[in-house]
Amino acid sequence: MARLADYFVVVAFSPGKRGNGDGQGQILQRFPEKDWEDNPFPQGIELFCQPSGWQLFRERNPPTFFIAVLTDINSERHYCACFTFWEAIDRSQLQNRLRKDEEEEEEEEEVAAPVQPAQLFAPKSLVLVSRLDHAEVFRNCLGLVYTIYVDGLSTSLETVIGNLLTCTIPIMGGSQRTISLGAGDRQVIQTPINDSLPISNCSVALLFRQLGITNVLCLFCAALTEHKILFLSSSYQRLTDACRALLALMFPLKYSFTYVPILPAQLLEVLSTPTPFIIGVSSAFQSETQELLDVIIADLDGGTVTVPECIHISLLPEPLLHRTREALSMVLDPGLEIADLAFPPSTISASSLKMQDKEIRAVFLRLFAHLLQGYRWCLHIIRIHPEPVIRFHKAAFLGQRGLVEDDFLPKVLEGMAFAGFVTERGPPYRETDVFDELVANEAQRMQADEGSKVRVLQHIKELAEQLYKNENPYPAVTMHKVQRPTEGSHLRLHQRPFPRLDEGTIQWIVDQATAKLQTAPPVVRAERKCMVPSGPPLGTLMERNGLVLANSARRLEVVRNCISYVFESKMLEAKRLLPAVLRAMKSRLARQCLTQELNLHVQQNRAVLDHLQFDFVVRMMNCCLQDCSAADEHGVAAALLPLVTAFCRKLSPGITQFAYSCVQEHLVWTNLQFWEAMFYGDVQNHIRALYLEGTEENHLAQAGEEGSQEDGSILEIAALQCRLWPTMSPEKQRELIQKEESTVFSQAIHYANRMSYLLLPLDTSKNRLPRSSGLGDAESVSNSFITNSIAGSVADSYDTESGFEDAETSDVANYVVRFINRFVDKVCTESGVTNEHLKGLHVMIPDIVQMHIETLDAVHRESKRLPPIQKPKLLRPSLLMGEESVMDGLRVFLMPDGREEGAGGSVGGPPLLPAEGAVFLTTYRIVFKGTPVDPLVGEQVVVRSFPVASLTKEEKITAQAPVDQFIPEGCAQLQLRSCTFQLLRIAFDEEVASESVEIFRKHLQKLRYPQHIADTFAFTVGQSIKPALQPKAKEKNPSLRTISKNLVKNAKRTIGRQYITRKKYTPPPWEHRGGSQQPFPEDNEDEISVSEEVDRSTLTPATLTIRPSDKMTMSNLVERACCRDYQRLGLGTLSNSLTRSKNEPFRISTVNRMYAICRSYPGLLIVPQTIQDNTIQRISRCYRQNRFPVVCWRNSRTKAALLRSGGLHGKGVAGLFKSPNTPAPGPSQADSTSLEQEKYLQAVINSMPHYVDVGGGRNTLSGFTSAHMSSSDSSEKRQPKLGSLMKQVMGGKDPEGPGPVSRGGKWGSIRASGRTSSYALNMEVGSRLAGKELLGAPPNGSPSEASFLRQHRASLYIIGDKSQLRGVKPDPLQHWEVVPIEVFEARQVKTSFKKLMKACVPGNPSAEPSVAYLRSLEESEWLTQIHKILQISVLVVELLDTGSSVLVSLEDGWDITTQVVSLVQLLSDPYYRTLEGFRLLVEKEWLSFGHRFSHRGAQTLAGQGGGFTPIFLQFLDCVHQIHLQFPMEFEFSQYYLKFLSYHSVSNRFRTFLLDCDYERLELGLLYEEKGEGKGPQPFRSVWEYVERLNKKTPAFFNYMYAPEDSEVLRPYSNLSNLKVWDYYTQETLSEGPSYDWELAQGRPEPVEDPGPPDAGAPAPSRRRIVWPCYDNRRRVEPDAISRLLEELQNLEMELGQVPGRWKETWDKLKAFQRAEAQEDGGGGKGVSSALLMASSGLSHQRRSLGAYLQESGVGSSAINLSLDGDASSTSTPSSGKPGGRRSNTSTLYSQFQPAESENRSYEGILYKKGAFMKPWKPRWFVLDKTKHQLRYYDSRLDTECKGVIDLAEVESITPGTPTMGAPKMVDEKAFFDVKTTKRVYNFCAQDVLLAQQWIDRIQGCLSDA
Repeated sequence: MARLADYFVVVAFSPGKRGNGDGQGQILQRFPEKDWEDNPFPQGIELFCQPSGWQLFRERNPPTFFIAVLTDINSERHYCACFTFWEAIDRSQLQNRLRKDEEEEEEEEEVAAPVQPAQLFAPKSLVLVSRLDHAEVFRNCLGLVYTIYVDGLSTSLETVIGNLLTCTIPIMGGSQRTISLGAGDRQVIQTPINDSLPISNCSVALLFRQLGITNVLCLFCAALTEHKILFLSSSYQRLTDACRALLALMFPLKYSFTYVPILPAQLLEVLSTPTPFIIGVSSAFQSETQELLDVIIADLDGGTVTVPECIHISLLPEPLLHRTREALSMVLDPGLEIADLAFPPSTISASSLKMQDKEIRAVFLRLFAHLLQGYRWCLHIIRIHPEPVIRFHKAAFLGQRGLVEDDFLPKVLEGMAFAGFVTERGPPYRETDVFDELVANEAQRMQADEGSKVRVLQHIKELAEQLYKNENPYPAVTMHKVQRPTEGSHLRLHQRPFPRLDEGTIQWIVDQATAKLQTAPPVVRAERKCMVPSGPPLGTLMERNGLVLANSARRLEVVRNCISYVFESKMLEAKRLLPAVLRAMKSRLARQCLTQELNLHVQQNRAVLDHLQFDFVVRMMNCCLQDCSAADEHGVAAALLPLVTAFCRKLSPGITQFAYSCVQEHLVWTNLQFWEAMFYGDVQNHIRALYLEGTEENHLAQAGEEGSQEDGSILEIAALQCRLWPTMSPEKQRELIQKEESTVFSQAIHYANRMSYLLLPLDTSKNRLPRSSGLGDAESVSNSFITNSIAGSVADSYDTESGFEDAETSDVANYVVRFINRFVDKVCTESGVTNEHLKGLHVMIPDIVQMHIETLDAVHRESKRLPPIQKPKLLRPSLLMGEESVMDGLRVFLMPDGREEGAGGSVGGPPLLPAEGAVFLTTYRIVFKGTPVDPLVGEQVVVRSFPVASLTKEEKITAQAPVDQFIPEGCAQLQLRSCTFQLLRIAFDEEVASESVEIFRKHLQKLRYPQHIADTFAFTVGQSIKPALQPKAKEKNPSLRTISKNLVKNAKRTIGRQYITRKKYTPPPWEHRGGSQQPFPEDNEDEISVSEEVDRSTLTPATLTIRPSDKMTMSNLVERACCRDYQRLGLGTLSNSLTRSKNEPFRISTVNRMYAICRSYPGLLIVPQTIQDNTIQRISRCYRQNRFPVVCWRNSRTKAALLRSGGLHGKGVAGLFKSPNTPAPGPSQADSTSLEQEKYLQAVINSMPHYVDVGGGRNTLSGFTSAHMSSSDSSEKRQPKLGSLMKQVMGGKDPEGPGPVSRGGKWGSIRASGRTSSYALNMEVGSRLAGKELLGAPPNGSPSEASFLRQHRASLYIIGDKSQLRGVKPDPLQHWEVVPIEVFEARQVKTSFKKLMKACVPGNPSAEPSVAYLRSLEESEWLTQIHKILQISVLVVELLDTGSSVLVSLEDGWDITTQVVSLVQLLSDPYYRTLEGFRLLVEKEWLSFGHRFSHRGAQTLAGQGGGFTPIFLQFLDCVHQIHLQFPMEFEFSQYYLKFLSYHSVSNRFRTFLLDCDYERLELGLLYEEKGEGKGPQPFRSVWEYVERLNKKTPAFFNYMYAPEDSEVLRPYSNLSNLKVWDYYTQETLSEGPSYDWELAQGRPEPVEDPGPPDAGAPAPSRRRIVWPCYDNRRRVEPDAISRLLEELQNLEMELGQVPGRWKETWDKLKAFQRAEAQEDGGGGKGVSSALLMASSGLSHQRRSLGAYLQESGVGSSAINLSLDGDASSTSTPSSGKPGGRRSNTSTLYSQFQPAESENRSYEGILYKKGAFMKPWKPRWFVLDKTKHQLRYYDSRLDTECKGVIDLAEVESITPGTPTMGAPKMVDEKAFFDVKTTKRVYNFCAQDVLLAQQWIDRIQGCLSDA
């Protein structure tokens, strides 16, 4: 029984100091006046009666009622029911009181009271204080007291209040009690059946109505995860209800932090407390809450919840969150389910508010039952007597639930509320309630119900019924009878004040009742305690990833087999299975299986193994622990703990090494929480055994909290013991307490030993704890591996500043002692161990540790004497001729680096990495050679190597994650990255000393960055003494080298006579030259440019008498690649230039033969005939690096020239021409150019034949047209592309993308989807020669891009950088145009390349390799740069092909300029697409024109800072992209490009060394002696090597090579058309890079394994496994042609013939086939095999291959033929006469007549309108459904196709109209137009019927496609 009310208090208003209406509360009377012993009077009640402050009001307010909650120091809640009414107070009274107060305080100031009305009203409160929460009863009781007072009833107030204070009611039990206070009233109080369930009335339902489902769930999670929550409302009662509701939702957890439903204004600073709280505040104080940064504010009136940015609320885990929301919406909005029904039921059974309240609580009750399901299986009972002591194993619970990574549940389990839950609900013998039954008995039902909403709702309603019955046990309750005041009574004018009550009367009534209670017999409450049901254990949940595969029984079988092999000493079998076992350890079930299996092999706590067995077991244990977290959620470390102290090996007599000394490197051992859980689990088992003595189960259960029997029985035993405890005698009780205490104590000693085993390192002399990141330095270490619990637990109480590395040896011991002491203190205090025992433990621990250290020292000494494990023999790599070893093999492990090749993985095959072997450093390469550590692939050899010169980054790395089991931890690791896309991530073996590693790094650095270029491998190869630097011996005859030296001397001399001007570019310094090579003092100058006052005679060859040595120089210059190419192009010969033959527009100038004008240009240059050499001298200074414009190529058809130069100087060029000899400045000086320059450019323009033809006048439209109408082949179709191209290149957007344009040239075979729009046409640089009208006005707002809209095509376009050309204004009088474009700089290429390398060779395995790869690839922007280069190149090709010359003048003229110029020549001239031509192109444009290979490749020490910038590689990538689009146009294969890429950075050859011809000349490389490469000497030039190799093998040859004459290629450059080059991604681990041919070939073919040695064994199979990730597929499985050629060679050798050269065989083959094809008339019936056809030059074959080799869309056409008879005859202008060789266009179908006739779906005569200005002509048209095209011929009998319309490009067929020159006698309706993506074709049939038939047939074809 309990008192209904403890205290009754009257609180009144007391005026404040200033009389401004603000006052304070004052307790007038309280009853009883003395405090109850069991319940002292709560302080501060007067603050809570008026939470907003005590104030006077000008009018009477109606009475108010609310309940405030106060919490006392013992966490007891007191409910204060406050009933407030207002009483009149006179102003005079108020002032008198104020005056009296002031006199008392002797204040001098006058009272400045505001003017107030005559009457004011002050609040007065009646307060009931109770520990029971019966809100309605309190409201009625206080209302009755007020009614008696206000209505003046006869009943005495003292009697009513006395009765109220003496009324007692039962707390629980579901009884019903009627009370009366003696005023004719009657009230019925129902007590709840179970007081552990909260009473909520309607508060929960109201809270959901106010805030909504999501907001309340948010608050619920915030409260559980201990956030601060603040409610705001203008109603106090609402605040109380909301807080009560939130607490009711949290059941069965209890809120244990600050809980103040109504906070008074004076206490608002409480809101800034650091602890969590649930507080309600009147919304009047909303502004004060604004600056609270960490408080979640719920506004009940506005229905909003505000969560500050800095707070993250962890929500319920899915799918619980979704299920809870769904259930809540079913309860709160039952109409939602039927809202969409066509015939909704007429009535919806909506619950009453009270019932809805219980239903919501039922949803949350189910939620907790889900969350905490199976919690009793994770309880550890560590003491039963005198009181049960229970701990909860959080890690095991989370592990079993699979919620370790969850955000919400771990926080709840760490919280105070859950700690209280364990204390309250943990005991096994207590009263139970609805939650216990739900968790224990309804778990299965809840799981079964999940899918069905109806069943879930049914369960919710059942639970709600129980909750409702608990609050209202008697629903049909008798009516209350309580008097209420009359209406409006509070407004009476002359209401007397509340009377003063008689204390004596009330005290007498209270005393009487108290005496009566004391004499009454005590109420005996029936005990309802019972054993708490545990419910079903948690089922073994699937692992989070849900991979059934990972947990398959097969894997567990492998684990079992391996362990049994180990213990049966079948080591070979065990070794084979071990990698599979280690891989299986990723699965939790496999780890648990391992511990169970190992357990079977332990007898009497000991298992002695031999060394090999011990090694295996330890390795498996380590792997098992490696995947365990520090919390050990799955109990794997717990199960291994007894095993690591059981398995051991004998090292010597008396010395045994246990497994624990080898498994210390795991974080779990440093986690205090793990040790506590382990300890409690063991204690529980021992206490269970203690009470089971005498039964057969008297064996100690293994330490582990799994196993249902043990856990079930310990709870049962504990429940039984708790029930029997009161019946035992005191002696028996003491005995049991003492037994339990000594059990805990003995376990504490045992654990002190165990912890010292696992915490002390084997080698204590190293002053290092086992884990570098674990114990030693917990405060300073912020390693992600350390969980908070370790960091917290280690750092709280002990200072760890010393940082263990430098400390004394004893520090290890001290540290471990301190750690164990902390553990012992914690567990012993919690388990109730006596103080004496605890002190004894503290004395013992240092001794235990010291003793263990001594044992370990002996073990360590002996373990050192063990013979080392046999390591695999080091495999030596084969070396190139002349390659020498610098550092012999260092034993290393090659780690996986994120590429699939090494991992096997998705590419197929087992993992080849990590591999064990050695790293070798030679003068040329870094080589790793070894075997995979995985024994399954152990017989393979893994090779990874790259040239030292290609190393881009070398860094020491630390192991990011626990390294693979095979690799020892703590060893040095290096990562070496190469620009050949190789990465060596190596971990050095323990046996390799750190000094050796440093020496290796130093050697590597020295080889990578030699002092001088002459120290690179290309020079030092095969020479012990370097001949290049030998002392000068007397020469027999002057050799080329002498001449080159003389040439340099002459150059120096010439320069010496001139003024030297310093320029920006400094070549790598030559001071470090070794040997006795003669030094050149002048060479320390910067880039040399000749000043103005040069003696002209030194530069003009006309006046120069050439000395004999110079003549020799000239002849050598002439032999250079440039010169040979100039002669091929007909750009003039040397004799021409010397005799000044005027009929040639260009001449070869020797102005730079001394490299005096431009050091980075070649000696001979092509310049306009009319330009004098001395002019060149002046012009050169306008350009960067003196790289003035020179011609490098000329279009043989249009005679347009391609020029290259450096960019113009950034500063205005005019300033450079102010010397006396300069002519007067011309009008165009303001345009930052000079007369000389203009003259030069004009001379270039004049050299173009069409310009001269027109007579030098303006290149007007008509002039251009008349000059070119005849020769331009289908320029009508070429033109439209140009404008859009130009627009794209200049950075604008072509509105609808580039339209594919058919022309004589060739576009990539992927059709663009865009259409050429009028806007694109408007942007053309010249006029349209085809189509309907000339240029219209540009659309509004379109910029006139650098005067592109002129009506003529300029004769010369200057492609320049936007930033340089900013000052250049377009000059309408000039004949050239400037095309400003944006290009990227070299540093952007460098950055992009770095990112590309990281994308292709990541360095670290990533979780989602494909996603990461694509993301990195995009971020690198490499393909964007390729796209830009190709785009500019195609633009230049277009311009040249239409007859305009182009000057490419970008950056310094040696990077992007070189790329663009080379690509333009490659696309325009088929010669450069041959092996010979490509070599010439590279030699001319890259080597002679001075691309800075040394500088960009950082080849020497001087360039080290610059880094690697692969400009040349980027060019080769562009060539690769073009090769992919046009596979039949190139004589060389993709392998050739990869080969050049590799050797351009390898420094094996001298070709790609140095920055220009001048430097090569200086080193004597330029003109090497003929025949120097003879004999066994290594090759000096990559070209020689290729030539020799090409004779032996077709490796560089492209079998699909079938060129067309003068084919101009126009590749697509869109990003979607570009592919990542496989050079970046592929590698071959079987032999390393395949670009050093001798090394790759030297590897013998693996011998096939002989069959089993049976008598009847079959012949050994010749099949072998080819791994895509390991073998070189090109070599293992060559293509058919290579194989046939190889077989042919073998046959010749067998027949004793000298094998012929493969190229000769191939050429014969093709010639034979061509002849045969001509004889047969092309009917593919004869001998033509698939092989011959595939590679023949036949057009049909090449065309269809062209179409299908590209990954083009269906129906897209690679076959863009001329559509005009006229055009097709001139499509091969380079052949002397049009019929010289039948063009492919015309022979396309001539060979296939029989086949063709079958493909003629429909045919007949149509009139076709020719191109622009051409007449209508009748043609024989053939519709071919098979090839999806419309072909036309001159007549029916004609075999030569005149043109093809590809139906894939047809957009529409529309009725046409007759145009000028149309057939006269034909009906208008017989005309129709076919519109394609390129043009509109006008047709006319003989009559309307035929026209309709043609239209239908074509439409039918289109719809079939």
